[in-house]
Amino acid sequence: MRDVLGKLDEWWAKGETAALATVVGTYSSAPRQAGASMLIGPDGEAVGSVSGGCVEGAVYELGQEVLAEGRPLFQRYGVSDEDAFTVGLTCGGIIDIFVEKVNSETYAELGRIAEAVRGESPVAVATVIAGPHERLGKRLIVWPDHTEGGTGSTRIDDAIRDDARGLLDAGRNGQVTYGVDGQRRGEGLTVFVESFAPPPRMIVFGAIDFAAAVARIGNFLGFRVTVCDARPVFATASRFPGANEVVVEWPHRYLQAEAEAGRIDKRTALCVLTHDPKFDVPLLEVALRLPEVAYIGAMGSRRTHEDREQRLREIGITDAELARMSSPIGLDLGARTPEETAVSIAAEMIAQHWGGAGLRLAERDGPIHVG
Repeated sequence: MRDVLGKLDEWWAKGETAALATVVGTYSSAPRQAGASMLIGPDGEAVGSVSGGCVEGAVYELGQEVLAEGRPLFQRYGVSDEDAFTVGLTCGGIIDIFVEKVNSETYAELGRIAEAVRGESPVAVATVIAGPHERLGKRLIVWPDHTEGGTGSTRIDDAIRDDARGLLDAGRNGQVTYGVDGQRRGEGLTVFVESFAPPPRMIVFGAIDFAAAVARIGNFLGFRVTVCDARPVFATASRFPGANEVVVEWPHRYLQAEAEAGRIDKRTALCVLTHDPKFDVPLLEVALRLPEVAYIGAMGSRRTHEDREQRLREIGITDAELARMSSPIGLDLGARTPEETAVSIAAEMIAQHWGGAGLRLAERDGPIHVG
């Protein structure tokens, strides 16, 4: 819902009604991830996408049906040739779509959710997408310290609350299944949890031209980007318009302080671009000893890399800790310019996150997207 929340909130605030179609499950080579949404507005306007164009027409019709009848609908679009070409899902994947009617009466909490997302405050929305008729479409809004709404069952709400907070902490969307009375190991009730966690962080160390390009692509990928350098003459906001903030501080001191303040987590990407030992070594000593981060990459030539590794070993960094570092940073794309190098770094981060091999798709067999 995040991708259409602005428009949905606008209609909601005006007292208008829309249909919200959300991808709640994906399998095999699905074109969009869970949480992707499409709106069918009060005047028939379509906003957003659930499949990159494959099944939008069919989902639009579902939305019109939901607007007319008011009942939420669950629809799976499968992989058989007949079904695929009938609705346009030619990618060979499976997507599950849940469509619900949204206005100020059916979704009283939407305004507060939109406000939280704008303010980068964490909140999760847990919606019953399959189960007994009387619970279908019921939702529990899960904040870090309280909940709103509910399914009509305290036992179910308690189970959802705990699981939703786990997904929210990880910044993930997903389905959870219970018995119809909230049994942990039961079946019959399926809930989709959409997490609206604050954007993941990317911290770029080194106020150089490559950092400006990496900041721009990090922003494009949805990161909240910080550029950090100890040299005030270079670390200026005007030089890094793609960054959310520019910090003048010794890199290792800044990272240590952020970690101690709880602002570094398993979604944080660290890009070390200074390739200067007096900055790199103390910084990487801190970075490689953090319990969890999504990515640690360090720029430099092979010679710089070997010298850096030796210096890190001399201060006690182990082989296992060194293995967490991508150095030299990025995938082998033949990149030369700062912009091309930024693409190389982003490609490596994406491949590492999703388990991609970094090969040309034309040279591989099997599904393009897995899971």
